[in-house]
Amino acid sequence: MVSSTDPTGVIRPRLDVPRRRINGRDFDFAREVAVMAVINRTPDSFYDQGATFALDQAVAAAHRAIDDGADWVDIGGAKFAPGPAVPVAEEIDRVVPVVAALRGTGVVISVDTFDPDVARASINAGAHVINDTTGVHDPRMAEVVADSDATLVITHSLARPRTPYPAPQYTDVAAEVSGFLQARVQRALEHGMPADRLVIDPGHDLNKNTRHSLELTRRLAEITTLGLPTLVAVSNKDFIGETLDRGRDQRVEGTLAAVVYCIMQGARIVRVHNVAAAVDAVRMTEAILGWREPAYLRHNLT
Repeated sequence: MVSSTDPTGVIRPRLDVPRRRINGRDFDFAREVAVMAVINRTPDSFYDQGATFALDQAVAAAHRAIDDGADWVDIGGAKFAPGPAVPVAEEIDRVVPVVAALRGTGVVISVDTFDPDVARASINAGAHVINDTTGVHDPRMAEVVADSDATLVITHSLARPRTPYPAPQYTDVAAEVSGFLQARVQRALEHGMPADRLVIDPGHDLNKNTRHSLELTRRLAEITTLGLPTLVAVSNKDFIGETLDRGRDQRVEGTLAAVVYCIMQGARIVRVHNVAAAVDAVRMTEAILGWREPAYLRHNLT
């Protein structure tokens, strides 16, 4: 990965392998940002508090996200947060029917899971991406995804699945997250994953406090310059709520500010709950950067 600085002083990271073909669609991450919508089939989800737990509600929400411009849809059947383990069969029953319902829509289908058996069932049902929030904690995850044409997202976190990690401490959060991601990428490669099907995620708020997440955002270019497409999941998170003193349902503006800043630091996939607002923010940012043409031209042309 190399980077350059434009005359305004903005760092513009460049990917070593910017093009990815996922679900028949070419993504040029040198000049394109994908918007990933969040669909949670959990009764206690962080943001929507179970609003899309029912299958019909989850599928309807996914279709609304696609209509609002989502490029990817990320389906989760078990929270990262501490709590009782969700049986593998139950997690499969939660996510696979949504995956099946979205086949043929053209959207990139992602499944948020840290269980290799759930990943295998999801891929068999048509998932194109596995989003592992435990960063290949179980090396079998890399083996399962490698034995397909799916993409694997490797996320930084410190806790074992569904276990507490009180008062996390870092000497240098950006450097430590970077080192973790490099090590877990190497683990994935050693277990058969090709580099051109890997994505990394610094894991905002995952075993990090608000100051950690703010610093990680500020120094995100240290992550995006690792050479793999970077996903950021900042949507409505507690670091935004604590920074702005806003409740869970009052964080859209803060989320959009974080999304745009992360794009300017090299993020190329943004995971969001409020899809329509995020799509507008992302497409406007792409246009300002000269990557996207306006929808039409009329102002001051005559």
